[in-house]
Amino acid sequence: MLTDTLDLEARAHSEHAQELRLWLRLLTCSQLIEKRVRGGLREQFDTTLPRFDLMAQLERHPEGLKMKELSHRLMVTGGNVTGITDQLVAEGLVERMAVEGDRRAFLVRLTPAGRSAFEHMATQHEQWIVEAFDGLSPRDLDSLHKLLGKVKQHQLDINQRIVTEAE
Repeated sequence: MLTDTLDLEARAHSEHAQELRLWLRLLTCSQLIEKRVRGGLREQFDTTLPRFDLMAQLERHPEGLKMKELSHRLMVTGGNVTGITDQLVAEGLVERMAVEGDRRAFLVRLTPAGRSAFEHMATQHEQWIVEAFDGLSPRDLDSLHKLLGKVKQHQLDINQRIVTEAE
């Protein structure tokens, strides 16, 4: 799997546009970091990245989120959220509550045990991300952050222009 990830970048040669080579480098870095995080979550916490991501959303919203909102925030189908939620409910990490006035909707929130488990995972997750960038100086980190911010803003501008033209 590691070789496959590295091959994404290896496919680009000097005759390809620098932008393409940069895109493949970013993608490769992202995949390598994600592979480390997924492996760490599995090995240290016997959990998955989707479960971690769902719990992270709930941690940011202690009052809970509707299942539909969770699906939207995680950019996955409602069925995916339901399956993960069912597992976490069975383990006592989240609870599902009826929404007053809407018999079809459920609110999901972390239980105290879920909040505690997530705090441990989040601390380790942050450490893995910090380690991923250990090779960069504070100045390098700042420069990279600013440059990627420019790329992000440019993409947002393009997306907005496309939406505006489609209207």
